Amino acid sequence: MNKRGSIALWVIAALQATVALFFTFCFVLDALGLEPAILTWQSHEYQQTVLAIGLNLGVALGWIALKMSLNRARLAEEKMQRCTSEFSQLMAAHFAAWGLTPAERDVALFLIKGLSTRDIAEIRGTSEGTIKAQTNAIYRKAGVTGRTQLLSTFIEDLMDDALLPADDLQAEGIRSPAMAAVV
Repeated sequence: MNKRGSIALWVIAALQATVALFFTFCFVLDALGLEPAILTWQSHEYQQTVLAIGLNLGVALGWIALKMSLNRARLAEEKMQRCTSEFSQLMAAHFAAWGLTPAERDVALFLIKGLSTRDIAEIRGTSEGTIKAQTNAIYRKAGVTGRTQLLSTFIEDLMDDALLPADDLQAEGIRSPAMAAVV
């Protein structure tokens, strides 16, 4: 939201707070049977008219702000899904380029997710020794020395994508420079 829109929302919120205080004040006075001299019939009607306009304006702008917020949330969710999909494609391309076996692909995925050797062994129903051997094979094939470097391989590729202008990618017919580098 831009600065003007934010200021407008704060002004409307302040107006609504004023309206709430005014109506509460009037309610308390009516409950106590008091009628201050400043609240004549005409001035009271004018005040309520202005306050009603403020309330309705606040409700309308509140709905607009809600709709904008929901749209931003939807767009963020779509971007997250695209990011997840691209990350999966990037991993699949790397795994294929490295020549990982299906078992090594599973282990590599669990390594990237941060699971321990023991957890991976339990999930896969194998021994920790087997997982360690597969992990070493993955590191060797990927040309890395450990889990951190394995993960950073993908992060670097994703960061390279983020730093390159989208127009350059489309002009070259490349969907993702990380994918092009791997394939």
